[in-house]
Amino acid sequence: MSTALNVVAVSGGAYRPSRTLVLAQALLAELGEHLNINPQVIELGDIARPLGGALSRQELPAEVEAQLQAIEAADLLIVATPVYRGSYPGLLKHLFDLVDINGLIDTPVLLAATGGSDRHALVLDHQLRPLFSFFQALTLPIGVYASEGDFTQYQVSSELLKARIRLAAERAAPLFGDYSRLQRKRA
Repeated sequence: MSTALNVVAVSGGAYRPSRTLVLAQALLAELGEHLNINPQVIELGDIARPLGGALSRQELPAEVEAQLQAIEAADLLIVATPVYRGSYPGLLKHLFDLVDINGLIDTPVLLAATGGSDRHALVLDHQLRPLFSFFQALTLPIGVYASEGDFTQYQVSSELLKARIRLAAERAAPLFGDYSRLQRKRA
């Protein structure tokens, strides 16, 4: 059996409960149905205060540095963000400002976002893709956007959103041929 794929999900919300965290976890779970993964979730809310107080990476406490290293070492990165006033939070940008400039080259990134309405859906293509293009990461073609109406009591309730999550995972899986559970079952 091959080694598990290191999948790191960054949930860019600062508050709990969090639809963004629920979406990130749903994507991880669905990827786990298709790939042999070792999942890790990094919640921005858990590191917000020490992260926000650091002007450079050298000022970060050890636990935040470890999470930056996990992001840089990911085989697949999921970045899920809430949308506030038409953009991702500044603290999420600050997190990625501290990532090594060469730390994400050729890393596949699955983009996801949550917002109050569908008006914010373009954040995936107009703001997140350019950010990860700067890092020379490989943003996956299918992103996942969810609005408030896609959740009931902080659980994914929309069948359309569930289908989009499945599609994103199904399209990501072939990129990792040796890790694919579907391919192992067919063999």
